[in-house]
Amino acid sequence: MLGLEGRPAHLTPAELLSAILTAPVDLLWNGGIGTYVKASTESHAEVGDKANDAIRVDGADLRVRVVGEGGNLGFTQRGRVEAARSGVHINTDAIDNSAGVDCSDHEVNIKILLNAVVEDGDLTGEGRDQLLEAMTDEVGRLVLRNNYEQNVLLGNARRLAPSMLHVHHQFVRALEADGLLDRALELLPTDAEFDALKDAHLGLTSPELAVLAAYSKMTLAARLLATALPDEPWSRRLLRDYFPQPLVERYGDRLESHPLCREIVTTCLVNDMVNRGGITFVTRAVEETGASVEHVARAFAVCRELFGLREYVDAVEALDNVVDVGVQTTMYLEFRRLLDRSVRWFLRNVRDDFDVAAEIGRFAPVVRRWRGRMGELLVGSDHERISRGAEEMLALGVPEELATRYAGLLDEFALLDVAETATHATEDADEVARLYFHLSERYGASALLDRIAQLERGDRWQALARGAMRDDLYAALEALTRSVLTLDGDGSVEERTAAWEQENAGQLARTRRTIEEMKGLDRVELAPCRSPCARCAP
Repeated sequence: MLGLEGRPAHLTPAELLSAILTAPVDLLWNGGIGTYVKASTESHAEVGDKANDAIRVDGADLRVRVVGEGGNLGFTQRGRVEAARSGVHINTDAIDNSAGVDCSDHEVNIKILLNAVVEDGDLTGEGRDQLLEAMTDEVGRLVLRNNYEQNVLLGNARRLAPSMLHVHHQFVRALEADGLLDRALELLPTDAEFDALKDAHLGLTSPELAVLAAYSKMTLAARLLATALPDEPWSRRLLRDYFPQPLVERYGDRLESHPLCREIVTTCLVNDMVNRGGITFVTRAVEETGASVEHVARAFAVCRELFGLREYVDAVEALDNVVDVGVQTTMYLEFRRLLDRSVRWFLRNVRDDFDVAAEIGRFAPVVRRWRGRMGELLVGSDHERISRGAEEMLALGVPEELATRYAGLLDEFALLDVAETATHATEDADEVARLYFHLSERYGASALLDRIAQLERGDRWQALARGAMRDDLYAALEALTRSVLTLDGDGSVEERTAAWEQENAGQLARTRRTIEEMKGLDRVELAPCRSPCARCAP
């Protein structure tokens, strides 16, 4: 069991304990005091735990599949990274122990609320104690939910780690520039080490991503607390979700008077944005659009409700231990792509102080009517693409309804343009949707989007260029739809399109030639401008 073949028959206690640490088993669980694993590049003196020098092992020597840290500092951070590079599944002690800390936070916040109720004479001390005990399982469920979601976040981050390396590097440098991060203290890669990872086509490990996730949440929370956003009525739903339901049912009218109300709301919103959007979700949106963190948070809140994030996530989670976790990760990341695009749409098209509830009400009739039903709107090759995507997921064990939703998920983004166009054109939204997707198929918008997706994004500027081209294509498709709608006529979408094409025959011929040239390119790349010219001016 310990993999001691070929070792001496007699071992000292220290040798035996070291052998246990490096045994070929599924799980190494550390629940005690002391540091038992370091990196091969570290000396025992650097670890600073002399009592365990005789048994400590290197991360590269571990033969376990998974490490769980119930204690603190059982591994050095370098030891964690080395173990992760060797194929061990490991996070950090902060992640693995987050439910314990969260439980303490819930306990304190619940007692603060109930103490005020007792002081007002609406509850006895004995009644408070009974209520606390009755909520034990509910609090356990809430804190384990947060821990679960953080592990989903890290699983998604690991999948994208190599392709997102330049983004993570930029994020680290930005935090350093703002004086919010000491890279050496957190044992994150130097610039040279980031370059070496890039050359090796590697990304950050889970322990390193866990550190970035913590900094992302802390910095976002600090920025949002400085705004009026936590005081807005729509955010109170987050407050009700934080507390156990028995407490909400009995004292829901007192939640807003909680002295830490703003902090609780902010923490819940930040957790949701980072866990579901990704570690750099907000910072990328800010960088690419110039929007404020507050504006991004509002846009996220709208898109989360419009596209049914909670319902989608619940359906994917229901597949735990039913389908391969890689399938679930793919499904999570597809919704993240939808969030990326839809949030940026609001940042570019709606003023930054918009009312969240009002925007949800404005778009909900169209988005909620068609989400999960995009196969009924798309035609031709687009419809075939959705059918293939659904069939692939069905073959992997995903239920039909969820497979269909997944296959058309990214196409739901266009419903924002459909709703906006229908409002301005005073046309029936269903008719606008059919025309929009008919034009998309007729002019090969999906094929062009695929070509844009093939563009490199090896650095920040390439990523920005890809995003700008994609936005331009969607804007052109919306403008085309509006243009066709300006023509009088009540015919079918095919008839209205034909009438528009006849009226714009000359320009259309040139455009079609350009599109065909783009489709026929063997290599897709951003054409670089190699000399200063007016096109490069701001």
